[in-house]
Amino acid sequence: MEPDVASLNAFVDLEQRLQTFTRVLTTKAPIAQTSKELVWALNKAKLYRYTPVVPAKDRYPIPLLLIFAIMNRPSILDLRPGHSFVEFMVGCGYDLYLLDWGAPGFEDRHMNLDDYALEYLPRAVRKVKAISGSREFSMLGWCIGAILTTIYAAMRPDDGLRNLLLLTAPLDFSNRNGITFARWTDEKYFNVDTILDAFGNMPGEMIDYGAKALKPVENYISNYCKLWDNLDDPEAVEAWHAMNTWVTDIIPMAGGAYRELIVELYRHNRLMKNELVVRGERVDLRRIRASLLTVIAAGDHITPPCQSEAILGKVGSRDKELYRIPGGHIGIMAGSAAPRTTWPHIEQWLSARSR
Repeated sequence: MEPDVASLNAFVDLEQRLQTFTRVLTTKAPIAQTSKELVWALNKAKLYRYTPVVPAKDRYPIPLLLIFAIMNRPSILDLRPGHSFVEFMVGCGYDLYLLDWGAPGFEDRHMNLDDYALEYLPRAVRKVKAISGSREFSMLGWCIGAILTTIYAAMRPDDGLRNLLLLTAPLDFSNRNGITFARWTDEKYFNVDTILDAFGNMPGEMIDYGAKALKPVENYISNYCKLWDNLDDPEAVEAWHAMNTWVTDIIPMAGGAYRELIVELYRHNRLMKNELVVRGERVDLRRIRASLLTVIAAGDHITPPCQSEAILGKVGSRDKELYRIPGGHIGIMAGSAAPRTTWPHIEQWLSARSR
């Protein structure tokens, strides 16, 4: 008995869907495609300047430096053409720079937060000011990048930082409720030295598992069901493919910085208490005078809102704003709604302070 036409079509459709599903899971999408130039490098770190598309006379005179986390690739800021924060800001007329920390090797296992904040970052800032010709600059820090930019802003208040933007900033760990990284890495359950003695750096795979395990059903089941349900939508497949390419590009975190993050910040909350000592000097958040925008994701399980709110009451800035938006840790900047919500708000806030 020959199969009917409907059955054959269903089989062909299923085969095509399986091929698409497999392709997306097993290949890398092209990401971080906005044109840029390498302008400075130190060890693994690289500073890029994005190619301007707006005439010099129409650009903002205050350059913007982007700082992402030290255990993820910064390509999330330039995910794909047509859906890229970098592309958006360049198109708005900003002289835009990105500091890519690179992937630490075993030889970098003793690097601390202060190495990033007070060795690499100031040198990159000097290069930005030299190229742009501006004595002032703006800086955007996302996630762990927000910790580094906050330390820098407090320790170098006279370096010309005009505007400081903090995105989902994990700064205040006084609230221990809920299942968070801070709760999981409590000294009663987690021996940071045992891990670092074994690996040198904190393996990226362990950080990735920790993040996904905070929402296991969503990350290990729902995420793939969403892809399957949208296989007939090329735009949705492209978006999922690009995001998965970024998520699976895993790098380690320098051992010294990871130990400080867990012990000094997560466990003892020293930064928010103004008790963190860096190279013999206390990090006093009251020394931060730059205009401050803090962006909080209301549904963030990586950096709950309570970790980002208190900074506004600690800094010496007179011009400060908290912007709360629905969404998650990554979604508020890379999700489908970001070009209509987060990006325009950041640009409008910054444009008024970049002349």
